Amino acid sequence: MTESTTNIVSINGTDHDIDTFSDEQKGIINQLRLCQTKIAQIKAELNIVEVSQQAYTNALIQAVEASKENKKAS
Repeated sequence: MTESTTNIVSINGTDHDIDTFSDEQKGIINQLRLCQTKIAQIKAELNIVEVSQQAYTNALIQAVEASKENKKAS
């Protein structure tokens, strides 16, 4: 399902006016929209966590390398 405007959805290449849908179909559309919104939120959160993970990985690498250098200097 893709949306081109608020009241039109494309299903299997055919455009449909949501205003002609039954209440059940409109409810399903609303649930799909909630799912799409949640997926976008989760993807944004995942991106934040992945960036944080990389920062912590880099910090660990730097800390281990600094520790090695300190041991060599001793």
